Amino acid sequence: MALAPPRPKGPPLNALRAFEAAARLGSFAAAAEELSVTAGAISQHIKQIEGWAGTTLFVRRAQGVALTSAGRTLLAPLTLAFDNISDATSLLRTLSPKPTLNIATLPSIAQLWLQPRLAQVRAALGATSLSVYALETPPDMRRAPFDCSLFLQKPTGSTQETVLVQDSLLPVCAPSVAARLKTPQDLANETLLYDESWHDDWPIWTKAHGLSLPPSQDLARYSLYALAVADARAGFGVLMGHMPLVQNALDTGELVAPFNMPLTSDKALVLQLGQNVPQDLASLLTA
Repeated sequence: MALAPPRPKGPPLNALRAFEAAARLGSFAAAAEELSVTAGAISQHIKQIEGWAGTTLFVRRAQGVALTSAGRTLLAPLTLAFDNISDATSLLRTLSPKPTLNIATLPSIAQLWLQPRLAQVRAALGATSLSVYALETPPDMRRAPFDCSLFLQKPTGSTQETVLVQDSLLPVCAPSVAARLKTPQDLANETLLYDESWHDDWPIWTKAHGLSLPPSQDLARYSLYALAVADARAGFGVLMGHMPLVQNALDTGELVAPFNMPLTSDKALVLQLGQNVPQDLASLLTA
């Protein structure tokens, strides 16, 4: 009678993925964000691998984690392996009879900059379907299921990046509000609008122009920049505008710049392309 003894099992693939992400990013929390799980789940996965291997891969410290010698040895081949899996996954998606172009972008960019351009991009893509996903931070293009990303960020100079529009900061408001602003110091009497993600916009702009606003200044904070733009259009206050996001409203006259005092930002509207993406996408978006 033939015997079929149980075969030894390797560590689960999800556990290996959790280790690789945590080791590459240097943080359980960052790995959890990338993989859309909890930090606790990452910790459990890594304990599972350490138990299977019989060795410690991370040193746990109060201020964070650090790789052991064994962890450093394991990281390189795992990173290469998951890079290859990502490449294969990207290739597989192109083999679909109806391919899809997935764009990851900041919610404000999706609403204020990208949406008016979607019709011409869809027309140029032909049979390729277009999907847009709103994210708060740029994804890792080698690991996330996106073909390209579009974010306001500091350019890195990577060959995969295309700077579409340089960002600059400039106060903008409704024409009715602008009518009562004679000098920049008049801003002290207005409600200042800004996005929580860019909470230092007003301090950066005022400092650059040698202005001082009172500590008791009325402020309105938003977690959605598009909502701040809408309130600025409605005359609720003065918004610190990011030019790529408010240019359309300035062109239509819904918003005006009461002072011609732009400040070039260290950010730009950056397009990052993954593999198998139409190389003329940047020209389509800026046409």
